[in-house]
Amino acid sequence: ENGSLYVTDFGKHEVRRYRRGESQGTVVAGGNGSGNRLDQLSDPQYVFVDRDHSVYMSDWDNHRVMKWVEGAKQGIVVAGGQGKGNGLTQLSYPYGVVVDQLGTVYVADAGND
Repeated sequence: ENGSLYVTDFGKHEVRRYRRGESQGTVVAGGNGSGNRLDQLSDPQYVFVDRDHSVYMSDWDNHRVMKWVEGAKQGIVVAGGQGKGNGLTQLSYPYGVVVDQLGTVYVADAGND
């Protein structure tokens, strides 16, 4: 909508937004080193941005999907986060993530084929 590019940085454990003309970008999720706190990510993979500019990302090594509302200092766990596994509340290396217009989160859970 606004021409922004969102990039997951696997090595820096963060998601950055680049607006047209920017070269540095802005950290919109993570950026506090690798870890499992709500203000951290561990090897983020895919990113999805909704109409409200909330950013969803698959947090690979934490086996969870996180949502960061625009301007937030920490995220919200919206799927998984209960350790690696195949239980109803668990994920195993989540990969792709998409959110539909009703807010339903769809996850490609790579470790639970």
